[in-house]
Amino acid sequence: MGRGRGVTVPIVIDHVGVMSWSAARTAAHGATLPAPPLLVPLGGAGGGVLAQVVHARSDLPTNDTSAMDGWAVAGPAPWRIVGEVLAGCLPEPLATGTAVTIATGAMVPAGADGVLRREWAQRVDDQLLLGTAAPTELRQAQQVATRQDVRPAGQECRAGDVVLTPGARLGPVEIGLLAASGQDDVLVRRADADVLVLGDELLSSGPARDGRVRDALGPMLSQWLPTFGLTVRSQRRVADTAEDLLAEITSTKAHTVVTTGSTAQGPVDHLHRALRELGADLVVDGVAVRPGHPQLMALLPDGRPLVGLPGNPLAAVSAVQTILAPVAAALHGLPMPGLRPSVVTVDVPAGLDATRLLPLKDGAPVLFAGPSMLRGLAMADCLAVIPPGGVRAGGVVDTFPPIPER
Repeated sequence: MGRGRGVTVPIVIDHVGVMSWSAARTAAHGATLPAPPLLVPLGGAGGGVLAQVVHARSDLPTNDTSAMDGWAVAGPAPWRIVGEVLAGCLPEPLATGTAVTIATGAMVPAGADGVLRREWAQRVDDQLLLGTAAPTELRQAQQVATRQDVRPAGQECRAGDVVLTPGARLGPVEIGLLAASGQDDVLVRRADADVLVLGDELLSSGPARDGRVRDALGPMLSQWLPTFGLTVRSQRRVADTAEDLLAEITSTKAHTVVTTGSTAQGPVDHLHRALRELGADLVVDGVAVRPGHPQLMALLPDGRPLVGLPGNPLAAVSAVQTILAPVAAALHGLPMPGLRPSVVTVDVPAGLDATRLLPLKDGAPVLFAGPSMLRGLAMADCLAVIPPGGVRAGGVVDTFPPIPER
């Protein structure tokens, strides 16, 4: 891990001779350096991960503003109406005994005692009176001394307050907050990926036929990687030769490379050979997990991570959650993705030699959950981490959310 973060990752090896599931996740996350941050215009920052502390550049709101359509009034009723104030206007101060029509969001004039809601008042020519709908205490006092319909300056934040911290995922709400706080450009991390789909037996259209099967992983990853914040820079089919694979890996430019298939030791599994020839560092080479044992993660000579997914679809899903999700988090400067506790409603067996990743629905295993199947996962509400030896009904296990999140 010399080209990674420079940290020592404890490696736990179980008795089948490969890295334990939890150690693989830790190693993949710990070996991956964050992608460098970029300063981007606010309009292009959505989907990125914030890489700076953001301070408000002004009070929010900057002045006392009206929370309702109505009148700003000064002193006791009746009031003489002397004008109106709209949002974006700078009002003149109010003298006692006067009022101005005011719009929601408009600045409250200096000298105003408060804002009188439209439905609480009655206008007669240029005079404003408290109406019968006004609260009893206001009608009895014949004045508005309350500020309940005024948004005070700095109610949300003061200039200089921290409004967002590094690691915040920039969705619509966060972008709106950054705009409100006065930001024009922000530092973000937004990593991308090159996806290399391996396998001469794969079809890109139509049903399986003539001994060949439809590629499921390419389409699945194109939809899944963006949920991790990874932009798919390219997705390319690679012929089953060591030379082609080596050339394609060498030509990649993205922050991370994701391959499908070729992680085992079959006659056309060339990934290990290509990584050796490149001088890559193997961080994870096989994981004690079912399905998905032959998964790997390596650091290319320039330090970029390569994640090797097995070719069987559910085994690939296992590798995505075991290795790729931690790598994607680390690329964005984020901590290890969290897990959710869930209760199993039936006994769930597992061998003593490996963790089992199992699709569950309402706490019970689903059908069609073999290594080459996605049908069961499509029906599941979580992917459960079943520890070696299994778990009894009523036991609590860690789970991933539905995959992909729906």
